[in-house]
Amino acid sequence: MDLELSEEQSELRDGVRRVLEEQCPPALPRAVHEGDETGAALWRQMVALAWPGVAIAEAQGGLGLGAVELCLVAEELGREVAPGPFLATATQLAPLLQEAGSSALASERLGRIAAGALTGTVALAEQDRWELGRIACEARREGGGFRLTGHKTGVFDGATADEIAVVARGDEGLGVFLVPGDELKAKPRRLLDPTLALADLTLDGVDVPAERVVIAPGPAAERAVSRALEVATVALALATVGACRRIFEQTLEYAKVRRQYERPIGSFQALKHRLADMYLAVERATALGYFAALTLAEDDPRRAEAASLAKAEAGDCQRLLVGEGLQLHGGIGFTWEHDLHLWLMRAKAGDALLGGATEHRARLARQLGLVAA
Repeated sequence: MDLELSEEQSELRDGVRRVLEEQCPPALPRAVHEGDETGAALWRQMVALAWPGVAIAEAQGGLGLGAVELCLVAEELGREVAPGPFLATATQLAPLLQEAGSSALASERLGRIAAGALTGTVALAEQDRWELGRIACEARREGGGFRLTGHKTGVFDGATADEIAVVARGDEGLGVFLVPGDELKAKPRRLLDPTLALADLTLDGVDVPAERVVIAPGPAAERAVSRALEVATVALALATVGACRRIFEQTLEYAKVRRQYERPIGSFQALKHRLADMYLAVERATALGYFAALTLAEDDPRRAEAASLAKAEAGDCQRLLVGEGLQLHGGIGFTWEHDLHLWLMRAKAGDALLGGATEHRARLARQLGLVAA
């Protein structure tokens, strides 16, 4: 397992960063916070550069790369607090469709995602818990299809996605059903960071014909959902770490120019120690994140444990970086006029979604057999 980026991967990261620095200045996420922007123009630019299809096979119109490259894009999006449906579409729906195998439905939708003609998401969480055992949304057989009843919470882009893959429980176990977004009752949620748009969904007897059943209820569906959730979790962990890295960079730069007692505050030893702790936290979380991405790329049996490790470490990283970044900026860090809060909010939101650090530590303990399942 090579933890160093290849030349091609480094070029991809640098290219994504250059585009986002130009197309997603702080004014864009600030406008999203203030309700004046949605990020639609930035999404069109991503589509033009084929980013939605980065990990989709070339036969389906994608770039044919893998989980590491997908996570590289996700990290850079977090680093610039970029809005848009990339996380929901490329790191949630696309991996779930890929786990569905060679079905015509999944293949056709993957082709449309790669072409930028379709946005989508996955409706999995209930009561804001991303745990398969807690899913109570019902899938009851009706004729040749299914009728879905229940509630979903914390759905990424749930109010705007073209299609939503709903994970529901049938008599034989979990199943995955593709529903047009306009057929569901969506209630947008005001999140700490509105650049990560969430919605709660109500499924009040939604009929799903047989041709829209992605994976029929049964053991295969639960395995597919678990594996797709691992991809989404690692991508979000690295997006959170990307935001933390920018907090560190901004704080370091501020410590070099802010003067107190006729000296830059960064020259004081106590602050050097705190900055060193911030740097180590970001590097540790980055290393664990890409270790997890490599387990996904190589289908390593440790992938579930690695995903939880990455998300837990990202949560610890944001806790330190947000607190220290805010304090070391002094009073200016509390003001709306300063851009720092954009990254603070993204880091906090990224920790809470898809399970926080505490939840993933508990999940890891169960996976390792340290506590009863």
